[in-house]
Amino acid sequence: MRQKIKKLTDSEKQVLDLLWDSEEPLTSTEIVKLCAGRTWKPSYIHIMINSLLKKEMIKVAGFKKTTKNYARTFEPTMTRDQWSLFQVKQEQKSASSALSHLFTALVEEETDDELLKELSDILANRRRELKKQREADSNSDQ
Repeated sequence: MRQKIKKLTDSEKQVLDLLWDSEEPLTSTEIVKLCAGRTWKPSYIHIMINSLLKKEMIKVAGFKKTTKNYARTFEPTMTRDQWSLFQVKQEQKSASSALSHLFTALVEEETDDELLKELSDILANRRRELKKQREADSNSDQ
């Protein structure tokens, strides 16, 4: 089943980038402080946080004590790499076709022999895993 298409505004993507770049979950106040160089008002940042929560791009990670109160902390629900892959899959009708085209483009551009060997090893390991999985599935059917 395909995931629902999640479209992000440029501003939402920038907030998400802040969270990806952070070493730990951030409170809305911390996000506002990190956005100080932008022309956004704090109320707009809170709207973006709520929008990202609604789109399930971020989640409440916990709470952090701030002065006398506790504030919710937020973290992304997927990594930057997972988001990039999700975006590529959304562009293609077939996810496997998208991955094939992306992988082909990456390999054709790559000149680092060590990286190419690493990619080859990753593929070989994945093939072995799938083969074991298919064998286990066929044995459980019998």
